[in-house]
Amino acid sequence: MGADVLKDTLRAVKPGGTVCFTGMLSDQWTIPDFYPMDWLPNGVRLTAYSGGSADLPAAVLQDFLDAVAAGTATIPVGTVYGIDDIVRAHRDMEAGTVGGKGVVLP
Repeated sequence: MGADVLKDTLRAVKPGGTVCFTGMLSDQWTIPDFYPMDWLPNGVRLTAYSGGSADLPAAVLQDFLDAVAAGTATIPVGTVYGIDDIVRAHRDMEAGTVGGKGVVLP
């Protein structure tokens, strides 16, 4: 995630979770008025990764790709919403009550 969504991302993470600042897709390189004591919820950690793809072990990515191809990769899905429930999905995300990945289907 990048600078433009950091504050919202930190609010969406439940206590004990970690946000990893990894990219600058928004081309925004600074965060005006960043104040960690105000932005970081209790129990949420913020870290950063600034390495390149050469730093990542190829075997780990290959294991994941193999699991996806075999249909054995698992992603914890919390709540599935219909598109008509998008407002509730967003409220649940902001409240931190989804407990896994929130999924919105058309």
